[in-house]
Amino acid sequence: MFYSPSLGVRKHVVVYLPPSYGSDSTRRYPVAYYLHGLSGAETDWVSKGSIDVTSDSLFASGTPEMIVIMPDGDDGWYTTWENQLAYRTCADTLHNESPERYCVEHERYDDYIARDVVQHVDQRYRTMADRAHRGIGGLSMGGYGALIIAMHHPDVFGAAASHSGVLSPMYTGPRPFAEPIRYATTVDEIRPVAGPYWVRYLNYWGTNLDRWRAADIAHSAELLVRRRAPVPSIFIDCGRDDGFVDQNRALHAELSRLGVAHAYAEWPGAHTWRYWSTHVAQSLSWMGTRIGR
Repeated sequence: MFYSPSLGVRKHVVVYLPPSYGSDSTRRYPVAYYLHGLSGAETDWVSKGSIDVTSDSLFASGTPEMIVIMPDGDDGWYTTWENQLAYRTCADTLHNESPERYCVEHERYDDYIARDVVQHVDQRYRTMADRAHRGIGGLSMGGYGALIIAMHHPDVFGAAASHSGVLSPMYTGPRPFAEPIRYATTVDEIRPVAGPYWVRYLNYWGTNLDRWRAADIAHSAELLVRRRAPVPSIFIDCGRDDGFVDQNRALHAELSRLGVAHAYAEWPGAHTWRYWSTHVAQSLSWMGTRIGR
């Protein structure tokens, strides 16, 4: 547990240390940050996804060892909210977790991950503290968070991976995916496709379309390309029966149009822990080839 200046509260993180960490007191390690999904918690990747067991198996078979960090991201969508919610207001609202675990003073969840968590980990553990040896991954909400944070902080993260991410909230069709791609030209056009996420989206990004574009992964990647700035290595996968697969296909098409190299895969499965626990090995193995060198 540590204090986050960005959120104004203390937060929990789960830390996986590779097998050799305790026996070699001088060795430094790359770090992979794995983000949970909506209504999730920092323990999910271990308790539901068995990421620790998968890591042990991969590292034993030759994948470069990494520290894996799993922070508590509440339901913050790993972004800075347009409509900041006061701690007292949050505490007076019914949530699955207690206010001490869920509510914050400032909803700046991107700065929390990219600055506060990274700084805490680099100070406490023997890390290789540079972008070349630092990656970020996640599922669903966390898949979005991993990619957008890496795009907005390419100086911090050299690689980003998404499982079943909510990657193109402005995508309006066609469904099933086909080109030409349509994106919302007004915020009101997003409401029908946002479904149950609409109220949350308004808290995160408000009613200004430029704010939505600034939070869009494809748009952020295009800005990096235009500036000739380094673009993080990218891994994307999604189940073929997942409700967000069209959004994933849309981002895949946009990255291809921009000439941004990335790994993309679709496998059988839906938006479930069965899918994520099955395929986290692919992202971890891929992450090891990118940040474990």
